[in-house]
Amino acid sequence: MRTQELNLLMVFDAIMTENSITKAAERLNMTQPAVSNAVSRMRHLWKDELFVKDGRKIQPTIHAQDLWARIRDPLKVIVDAMDPYVFDPATSERTFRIAAADGVVDIAWLQLRQLIEAEAPGVAIHTVPYTIINGERVLNDAEVDLLIAPTSLMPSLITSEFLYESGYCCVMRPGHPLTEGEFTLDRFTAAEHLLISLSGDSFGFVDQILAEIGRTRRVAVTVNGFGSATRLIANTDLIGMLPSLTVEAELLSGRLVGRKSPVEIPHTRISAYWHKRSERDPGILWLREKLSYILRQRVFKHQEILSSFCK
Repeated sequence: MRTQELNLLMVFDAIMTENSITKAAERLNMTQPAVSNAVSRMRHLWKDELFVKDGRKIQPTIHAQDLWARIRDPLKVIVDAMDPYVFDPATSERTFRIAAADGVVDIAWLQLRQLIEAEAPGVAIHTVPYTIINGERVLNDAEVDLLIAPTSLMPSLITSEFLYESGYCCVMRPGHPLTEGEFTLDRFTAAEHLLISLSGDSFGFVDQILAEIGRTRRVAVTVNGFGSATRLIANTDLIGMLPSLTVEAELLSGRLVGRKSPVEIPHTRISAYWHKRSERDPGILWLREKLSYILRQRVFKHQEILSSFCK
């Protein structure tokens, strides 16, 4: 391969990764006209339009998508071999993209930002919404560097590390009728329930557990975020089975009251995922270590106080 063609592949990879000629120019420390000229040479050499305008954005052609799928991993191996990347947190201006539900953001992002301000002031964290169906795709398509999600089977090209287990607490507003007396299964199933559903489905894991013992509940409201869930529960007669870590502040402040579930709810295992192309990336390794430390410390402290607020 000629040097010119390798350089074009580098530009092509940056455009595909950033989905923007302007951002690719910033990533490569090139001018935008220089990147545009490189695109013109790619079109001539590879005999394809490669990118088409879609409003202010660009969309890759089928040929571009197929080409990127074949070259992005081998290209990273070549680049790493020729110019091993060194990550210095104190001087880096790198942007990391992480796919995570807002519950994980609530738990860890404050401490993560404080740590970055102290150790890596030039680093930026961009959070991408996580849904059950997009986890594998955003890693394969290099849309994110990390995914924080419930532990599940992933293809061999995606690597994972277990982070923590998330327990659950049934929460309701102070003064709710269920805050007094025995919290029986009959009272639980007769209540009006809120379900956090990232997929939009109104049948969740609690419904599956109830179905196994021949019971059902009424899901009166579904939402796709933890912030809206706690506000609704605090101001209505809804109850919700929520990850205890995400409602710790509400329980400590008294905005919500917790009751132990009348049915056994297995803990959810949460893991970090990354693509194997990033396995040796020192920046992502640094980020993984920091997030792992923050989350495990939060879980350890949380376990010491949970028993007093969800009983």
